[in-house]
Amino acid sequence: MILVITPEIMVPNETDIINQMFQKGLDLLHIRKPQTTLQKLASFISEIDLSFRSRLVLHTHYELGKDHGISRFHVRETDRLEGKYKPFADKNIMSTSVHDMNTYNTLGKEWEYVFISPFFPSISKKGYGENSTIREEVKYRDNKALQLIALGGITPENICKVFETGADGAALLGAVWESEDPLGVFMKCRENYFISKK
Repeated sequence: MILVITPEIMVPNETDIINQMFQKGLDLLHIRKPQTTLQKLASFISEIDLSFRSRLVLHTHYELGKDHGISRFHVRETDRLEGKYKPFADKNIMSTSVHDMNTYNTLGKEWEYVFISPFFPSISKKGYGENSTIREEVKYRDNKALQLIALGGITPENICKVFETGADGAALLGAVWESEDPLGVFMKCRENYFISKK
């Protein structure tokens, strides 16, 4: 599974690029724009083709889900710990984030998949993840109920290593949006993903 996370700020032609990614096989798009108002986020979503709405995941403004046919919500680690997701967990598909395997192994079946990061040194957050041991920790995974999605520093050059560790998917962010050719980078990652699965 290949996921893409939006950049926090709007970028030129972003929804056009997103629609093209979906046409080329993007599995899920995480809409993470923490500073964006409800109205601007609604406008952003409306520019994404209706046929892809079921593959959108909201990180904020969950109330937009009902109006836009979105039933996938991502819950930040702090909100998960505070139980803020519980009122809408039963009727929606939920994901969350962790930063170590011990936490991952304790999560319940209310989560469909979990981001674990940083897998490699971050591209969008310089210096973050340089001493991470997450890749080595994956061998201690004993929670088979949840899909494990690698996040952090994933590029076309290292995406095969993600799946060699046993991860179920990869989430792309910096490699895509900090490139002059976001669609091309996504396509190369997807191509290398399929090569790794052979």
